[in-house]
Amino acid sequence: MKKREPISKIMTKSVITANINDSLHEVKHQLSKHKIRHIPILRGKDLVGILSHNDIMRLSFGTVFDGQEDADDAIFDMLSIPQVMAHNPRTVLESDTIQDVAQVFAAEHFHALPVLDQDGILVGIVTTTDVIKYLLELY
Repeated sequence: MKKREPISKIMTKSVITANINDSLHEVKHQLSKHKIRHIPILRGKDLVGILSHNDIMRLSFGTVFDGQEDADDAIFDMLSIPQVMAHNPRTVLESDTIQDVAQVFAAEHFHALPVLDQDGILVGIVTTTDVIKYLLELY
């Protein structure tokens, strides 16, 4: 079994991000367009938060009640990304091992973690699915 492989081996390197000043409409569009479930939020190059598909869906009535899309638009217009995102998200370093990250997922119940380089710059994102796929390749 492979042991000390870095998370950079399995992380997504071309990360879709949003700017803290973007609208929630834009974030919802990006999540849908790219078929992703988590989007890191940046202020310039600094990671300041993360938003998930579930965070957006909690604001949405359209999926619960037919004809309520206008209510969704009103809510999305009233709120900003900083009001909805998880601030100062848990991160891992690109040099951390896959085992280290799996332990974080197991202990802290996250489903995605932004990956930073040693200078604190976002270089990827890793999900529980990435780790599961990696483990399946081993067996």
